Amino acid sequence: MLRYLLTRALSLTLSLIVASVVIFAVIEVIPGDPATYMLGLNATDETLAALRDELGLGGSALGRYLDWVGGMLTGDFGISYTYRVPVAELVLDRLQVSLPLAAMALALSTLIAFPIGILAASNRGGVVDYGIMGATQLSIAVPNFWFAMLLVLLFAVTLHWFSAGGFPGWEDPLLALKSLTLPAIALALPQASILARVMRSALLETFSQDYMRTARAKGLTRGQTIRRHALRNALIPVLTIIGLQFSFLLAGAIIIENVFFLPGLGRLIFQGITQRDLIVVESVTMLLVFSVILVTFLVDITYALVDPRLRRR
Repeated sequence: MLRYLLTRALSLTLSLIVASVVIFAVIEVIPGDPATYMLGLNATDETLAALRDELGLGGSALGRYLDWVGGMLTGDFGISYTYRVPVAELVLDRLQVSLPLAAMALALSTLIAFPIGILAASNRGGVVDYGIMGATQLSIAVPNFWFAMLLVLLFAVTLHWFSAGGFPGWEDPLLALKSLTLPAIALALPQASILARVMRSALLETFSQDYMRTARAKGLTRGQTIRRHALRNALIPVLTIIGLQFSFLLAGAIIIENVFFLPGLGRLIFQGITQRDLIVVESVTMLLVFSVILVTFLVDITYALVDPRLRRR
């Protein structure tokens, strides 16, 4: 198992290095000058040069890349061009919204998907199966931002059960969680549909295995067979999707955060792009890539715990 984990760690480290190079290169070729954006088109060349030096935009691309990577390794993500505060402070502040939102959406997605996927697989070819598959297909097809607006129209505008947007902070935890409920539902339902379909497919493949027929022949009921044998062996593809979903929910909530006016990481990236705050875009994007790679590594560790064959490598 140690060899397996070391191999995965090396692979993920190389992926992180390649990602940093790609992110920096893409930001470098984006047209537009942050100094010109901040000072306006009428700024003099001397003023622009002084501001570029202050922002660390002078020097070679290689030198700036090494400074950026070295700073991140020590926890220094740079200074925001727009807000004039450390990027790390901005990230920590926005994580207080994005991280709980992603966790809530993932929990909802899993709680919905597992029973639905098991129910569909247990009734393969029946009315329940076709109904669940049709509903999940519709949920995947509907854009989550449109669904989010429907939630706002129903629960905020019509019923007045929730606020239409904004985040009050964590001084009142119940009020904060309530403000994240509608965004979490909007994010969770499409992901729950995907996870339910994966769970159904994995269970159906497991049902065809010889050991499942042996378990039934020994007198176990269908429910006991599913709980004791099928679920554990069907978890590997499901864990893959759950890991990818958490990364997506953390990094891919830009539209939802803008619909609900939530001050999260997604909205921070959007604002950084519109304001040409390149250091924010670079650093936050790299942080999200790191989170994806870290989650992938944790999923690999979970694989080894679930599948005994990997522990013998």
